[in-house]
Amino acid sequence: MKSLGVSWFLKYTGLSISVAFGMLHLYNKYIERKRRNALEGKVVVITGASSGIGEALAHVFYEYGCNVILASRRKSELERVKQNLLSKKVENTVEPVVIELDLADKNQFELFIQKVHDVCGKIDILINNGGVSHRDSVINTKMDVYEKIMNINYFGSVGLTKAALPRMIEQKSGHIVFISSVQGLIAIPDRSAYAASKHALQAFGDSLRAEMNQYNINVSVVSPGYVKTAVSLNALTGSGDNHGVMDKSTACGFAAEYCAIKILDTVVQKNNELVVSQFTPRLAIFLRQAAPSLYFWIMAKRAVKTT
Repeated sequence: MKSLGVSWFLKYTGLSISVAFGMLHLYNKYIERKRRNALEGKVVVITGASSGIGEALAHVFYEYGCNVILASRRKSELERVKQNLLSKKVENTVEPVVIELDLADKNQFELFIQKVHDVCGKIDILINNGGVSHRDSVINTKMDVYEKIMNINYFGSVGLTKAALPRMIEQKSGHIVFISSVQGLIAIPDRSAYAASKHALQAFGDSLRAEMNQYNINVSVVSPGYVKTAVSLNALTGSGDNHGVMDKSTACGFAAEYCAIKILDTVVQKNNELVVSQFTPRLAIFLRQAAPSLYFWIMAKRAVKTT
């Protein structure tokens, strides 16, 4: 009887595991089909596509059949990304398009959008990902650094969005994505310029979402936490030089590919917001709302440690 009981248990649990794996396989197939049905043939513009999250976004949207427009200042890096995409040999895809764009130059926006329309005829999804970070105290940061970061992170995304909107409104469809940051929801010491630009982007996205609803245009604001990219290496110090140091928290962050697939699903599901973050930043967001005095005390202690 004991051996029969063991045999029955093994058979039963084995069957249960097989059923569970089968259901998981069917669910994954469903998600894959849903993504492809929502995205195949869509024209997707990605700024900051030469590295980091932008490069990872280019890969995932391309793999799901999108016509990907790669934009940044570094044309050689964009060409590298393009060749990497083509090497995947994804069926039924259009060759990625490389177009240089400097988000600090507002005179480029209208021409850039016109180039995209000349090549692709439309823009379905605009992902405002390009930007620059900051590492220094308020007292040590020059005003021109504040202006530069705000011009790129905020006015760059706003200007490009405004250039793209009239045609989206005309076609009564579109999706605008802003890659903000957890620091657009909370602010920490030595990030004042970056956090301010991302706070501004959050507010702009909320206003735009309300206004664009009547035109069937979706607006998503994505707030990543720590992601393993070169963001801290390329961050500006108070003097305007590159920080040139890989922060420990950044080095231990999520993979850019993980963040990219989360953003892709946000577009597919037409979600208004997404926070992709570890536990500690999520806790900080909660404390900022639920116990602000405690949050301010913690940040003051952190500031002393960083001086």
